[in-house]
Amino acid sequence: MERLPNIHPGEILQEEFLVPLNITAYRLAKDIGIPQTRVSEIIKGNRRITADTALRLSYYFGNSPKFWLGLQDDYDLEEEMTTKQKELETIKRFEKNAA
Repeated sequence: MERLPNIHPGEILQEEFLVPLNITAYRLAKDIGIPQTRVSEIIKGNRRITADTALRLSYYFGNSPKFWLGLQDDYDLEEEMTTKQKELETIKRFEKNAA
């Protein structure tokens, strides 16, 4: 089965919020008080969504900061799973009754 590409939270910010609401990265940055380069780097997938940015986005869009951090956590876990799958498979599982 083919794996779907891992979607960075910046892509969701762009496609689900900025484009439909006709908001530019520049306007978002100014409205939430962060550098425009931070927003651009998030959108490009080159920067993580931090707790600070999650709080700002949640206040601006009226959703939860956990929404934004959850997207980032999901992305990070998928990336790590993809790059470390073989290494993780070598870890022997803990057995409670083992001596």
